[in-house]
Amino acid sequence: MTGEADMSAEQKQNKPDFTQGVAAGSVADGAMLVGRKEVAELSADWTAESIMDRRRRANTPLSVSVVLSMPAGTDSIAVRDAARTFAARTFGDRFDHVFALHTDTPRPHVHLAVAARGREGQRLNPKKADLQVWREAFAEALREQGIEAEATPRRARGVTRKGERGPVRRMSERASTGRGAMPMVRQAAYRDAAMAAFQGDKAPRPWEAKTAARQGAIRGLYLAQAKVLQRSAAADDRELGQRVEQFVRDMPAPDSQRLALARALRVANARESARTAAHSGRAKDRL
Repeated sequence: MTGEADMSAEQKQNKPDFTQGVAAGSVADGAMLVGRKEVAELSADWTAESIMDRRRRANTPLSVSVVLSMPAGTDSIAVRDAARTFAARTFGDRFDHVFALHTDTPRPHVHLAVAARGREGQRLNPKKADLQVWREAFAEALREQGIEAEATPRRARGVTRKGERGPVRRMSERASTGRGAMPMVRQAAYRDAAMAAFQGDKAPRPWEAKTAARQGAIRGLYLAQAKVLQRSAAADDRELGQRVEQFVRDMPAPDSQRLALARALRVANARESARTAAHSGRAKDRL
């Protein structure tokens, strides 16, 4: 699950509205939206309600966007129904919300937009702890649909790379198809990765060293508990200890965006070198 606040009305101007990712066929508070007109009308309603709030600051977000994603192969209809249950339980009658199921990637996912201003004037401003609560609520809704799901934090599973923020990802996707410029933050990331890939800059950054140390501590705690379980007189405990130890061994190595991009650049460079060499070989044969 990822969450982010969408831009305010003043910031948006001619930019896409908050319903990007929420299109015709979406469900708003239990009712189906039909056609882009109804989606635009919902966006306009939320904007008007927010602007009329005298306590609202100029940079206050209009909505909070949440992405509920599951691995490839998960039943997309079950994901949609779990998202509906999660949204109803979490936001209910307090905050207007709208969601849409997307199956355009191997991972079925739901885009959920929640009005930042509640029906009683309260504000929705989720913190990191709130996101974990939401993950647990969505996992429970998934289990009710027959899908095994747990809401463990990424770091507890050995996953150290954070997901790319939605706006940056969308800008990068537009740039890759020639419809816009690459985000500056993405350009800087590629420059940093190129130094690691081709100029021998392999020294870990401070945040990478901190991540590795944190992962070492987490995995050490897992292994210590595994050893305690394996010394138990109960067979079930010993088996659990073995599974915990295997879980730690199967964890991915600590990673970062910089190192992942560096690997991708090296692969792309090798592929391009092989293609150039093959082309040169064919040219010589023709001569």
